[in-house]
Amino acid sequence: MNPMAPSTPIAPRVRLRASAVITRPGQVLLHRAEGDMFWALPGGGIEPGESAAQALVREMHEELGAAVEPGALACVVENFFAYGGVDYHEMGLYLHAQPQPGSLLDQTPGPYVGAEGHRGLEFAWFARASLAELDLRPAFLGEALATLGDVPGHVQHFVHRDPAPAPTDQKAPA
Repeated sequence: MNPMAPSTPIAPRVRLRASAVITRPGQVLLHRAEGDMFWALPGGGIEPGESAAQALVREMHEELGAAVEPGALACVVENFFAYGGVDYHEMGLYLHAQPQPGSLLDQTPGPYVGAEGHRGLEFAWFARASLAELDLRPAFLGEALATLGDVPGHVQHFVHRDPAPAPTDQKAPA
């Protein structure tokens, strides 16, 4: 037995996140963090005592300075993934949202530059028809965003698990 190896596996971090499904005819707003190669829906963590709608409004203001009006719940996502060497179990509440009249997202075509703390963010509109060509996280989003919200009042539920990464340090048994 390796004395340096932990005796019990490290539990994944549990996280509650609100995501904004912001659309305009034929397009959806996505963002990515500086250094990341993948795109995702904008949003962020829900703070204790905060509703998902309040979190969306706060996150869009903090990260982009954009005012949005949250709408109906589009879907609930149980997302299991690894990021930065940490395993996550994320519960996501994905809400429809619209830019408030006169806001940055309503007035200019983008792309837009934002920030999360000291890390830069890029926001851009993408044609729904081209989403399958993007590295989108969670991976099911490309297909789901093509129809998400087509049935008013219908909330979808997704469970997504990223494939486990291949081991990088394979040693022959002693």
